[in-house]
Amino acid sequence: MHRIALGVALLSLAGTASADLTVKLGAAGPLTGPIAHIGKDGENGIRLAIEDANAKGITIGGQKVKFELVSEDDQADPRTATTVAQRLADAGVKGVIGHVTSGASIPASRVYEQAGIPVITPSSTSPTLTQQGFKVTFRVIANDLQQAEAMASYAVKKLGLKKIAIVDDRTAYGQGLADALANAMKKLGAQVVAREFTNDKATDFMSILTKLKGQNPDAIFYGGMDAQGSPLLRQIRQLGMKATFLSGDGLCTAEMLKLSAKELDNRVFCTQAGIPMEKMPGGAKFRERFKQRYNGDVQLYAPYNYDAATALIEAMKAANSAEPAKYLPALKALNIKGITGNIAFDAKGDIKEGGVTFYSYKDGKWAAAE
Repeated sequence: MHRIALGVALLSLAGTASADLTVKLGAAGPLTGPIAHIGKDGENGIRLAIEDANAKGITIGGQKVKFELVSEDDQADPRTATTVAQRLADAGVKGVIGHVTSGASIPASRVYEQAGIPVITPSSTSPTLTQQGFKVTFRVIANDLQQAEAMASYAVKKLGLKKIAIVDDRTAYGQGLADALANAMKKLGAQVVAREFTNDKATDFMSILTKLKGQNPDAIFYGGMDAQGSPLLRQIRQLGMKATFLSGDGLCTAEMLKLSAKELDNRVFCTQAGIPMEKMPGGAKFRERFKQRYNGDVQLYAPYNYDAATALIEAMKAANSAEPAKYLPALKALNIKGITGNIAFDAKGDIKEGGVTFYSYKDGKWAAAE
């Protein structure tokens, strides 16, 4: 009887040692509201990375790992973002991919810092995010300063634009990018003839545009997302304004192509942090797999979400631990080849090799401008 009991105990211990370890990864972004399409696009990128990792049968600490996605809707709202961040921390996630917007990422980052949970944003570009000195905050995309400098250089030197009017949605992202562009344009000798602002829920811009029309700008820049950028462009053209239309990555989306099909022409340009998908090391294959898996094209940030999730997983593998305090040093020292390029972070948590690309509208799609 004693031998049988001992055998059962040994089997039980063996089973425990090889039992699956469930590691929760959090995702935070807008899954409802005007830019839900961007949030869902990113969530799908994360899910694909998790599915790939689970298919590989990764082991950490001698246990086979099953990664599990815990996704929360922050509605691209700063207050909701902090609630969501605390909810993810309480759920026991070991790392977070998010948030999508800078306005959500900046307040949420303090919650993750206090909880000691690494967070990698795939798309929040405000320099403020990584200037806070937090140890657990990372970014896999270029910031607004880099994006604004690239746009200003192209606008002034290539397009010959001298007078620019700037409108932003007063979010951390929209205003941050607008401020950076204004400074970059002035450095190159261009004149900012007007600064106007709206909000990220607005759809009527006629009063703003009536003011701008009197300034006769060569270009109008909008700092914000496609949900507002589309009606803004439509109303610019309705007023007969011939100004070149400039924007950042928030409008460089597949959804913008659908929303503004009638208004888009060769006077519309946008910048995007990163390089064109066809030039990404794994871009072509990723797009094909994404289409097969989700029956739709990549909106914008899905490959960056994939790389952010993969970075967390690879750091855990390198540290042989899924505990944040143990794998954080490995994340800081990470250097891997991702879908979007090399993933390695500087001392602040910014991506070391974040590129910026200028796009123009051509033949029904966004094409890298020459």
